[in-house]
Amino acid sequence: MQTNQENSAAGAEANVASISASNLNSSLERRLDLSVRLDEIDKDVQQRLKQISRTVKMAGFRPGKVPMNMVTQQYGQQARSEAIGAAVERVFNDTVRAQNLRVAGQPNVEPKPSSDALLEFSAVFEVYPEIKIGDIASREVEKDILTVTDAEVDKTLLVLRKQRTTYVEASRPAADEDRVIIDFIGRRDGEPFAGGQANDFVMLLGGGQMLVDFENAVRGMSAGETKTFDMTFPTEYQSKDLAGQTVQFELTVKRVEGPQLPALDAEFAKSLGITDGDLVKMREEVTSNLEREVKKRLQARVKSHVMEAILQAHPIEVPKALVESESHQMAHAALQDLQSRGMSMKEVPIQPSWFTDQASRRVSLGLIIAELVKEMKLFARPEQVRALIDEFSETYEDPSEVVRWHYSQPQRMAEVEALVLENNVVDWVLTNAKVVEKPISFDELMESKQ
Repeated sequence: MQTNQENSAAGAEANVASISASNLNSSLERRLDLSVRLDEIDKDVQQRLKQISRTVKMAGFRPGKVPMNMVTQQYGQQARSEAIGAAVERVFNDTVRAQNLRVAGQPNVEPKPSSDALLEFSAVFEVYPEIKIGDIASREVEKDILTVTDAEVDKTLLVLRKQRTTYVEASRPAADEDRVIIDFIGRRDGEPFAGGQANDFVMLLGGGQMLVDFENAVRGMSAGETKTFDMTFPTEYQSKDLAGQTVQFELTVKRVEGPQLPALDAEFAKSLGITDGDLVKMREEVTSNLEREVKKRLQARVKSHVMEAILQAHPIEVPKALVESESHQMAHAALQDLQSRGMSMKEVPIQPSWFTDQASRRVSLGLIIAELVKEMKLFARPEQVRALIDEFSETYEDPSEVVRWHYSQPQRMAEVEALVLENNVVDWVLTNAKVVEKPISFDELMESKQ
């Protein structure tokens, strides 16, 4: 609907014929039959035209001296459209306010046959669902637990060493984790095919860089060895021209290089930022970082379990308008993420409908959490906000600068406050629900997406 509060149709009256929820698409939809007086709209049109006439410019006339009939001829339709929009909006807003209706999204205004005195219309819209706090006490919430021990620290150090792997030439057959330099050419029906040839190609054996059958052919070959073998491409291969086709490869291994991990010495410690190379400090730093990461992942997993329990305890219907809006926002965010990676919209035509289920879940949680916060007084306290900001800042070289940055950014503060609200809700659920602790392995936790 058009809005123009300053020039609204003063005195517009509502004739509320009915407020109905029947024959609509959901229990949240409502229909209001309304009307506004045409004489009031006409009066508003004249007021708008007078206001326009004070500043309008036309050839041959000074500003403010353009004849009213010329102003009406050029701007009359625009003024009437604005007056009707303002009158419709005002009578709709006054009516829903009087009826204590919480409108979700924008109404759809449908014209009706009108009389000489009244402009009649229907407004179809959705309302927010009524949410009653559900039975959390009977819900079971899984809480994963893991204590960081020396074993987890050792695994992390091994990962860090593998990230700094170097390769040295090996005079033996190629094995998994070796780096192999090869020449190859592929032929189909005796003729080379596009993309099937390379020289000095570097591949990490067993890393999934090439198709399994190709890697199997390389495995066990030594430098200087040549092999010819047949290979059939998978039926779902990305190149439709080759999908399901059998080809022949001629392959030569030029060099085999074995992985060599750095020693756990002072130089390795320095590579991790321990300037004096102290191995004890290095281990303490790795332990601290690992404990922080484990805590974050455990919190994410229990939050996910809590949110699922909240949804199960509060089955609600959500306004389609809110889901649609959230879907569009999610699609826009996904598009921006792809564009930041150098992809164009033409390559991935993202549709909001892809996100409908996820958007519906987000909207549901948002409405339920808002009600929980209000009813259980779980509002974010200043000291909680500061504690979370301090936690974010502790990994930076100058934590105080990060704290100042947060407090100088209203949007960032709002995001922190939203996280505190979520944490308060999680804590409340864990206090009131049946919490079932479940040990989780280090590898499972680190591999989880949460």
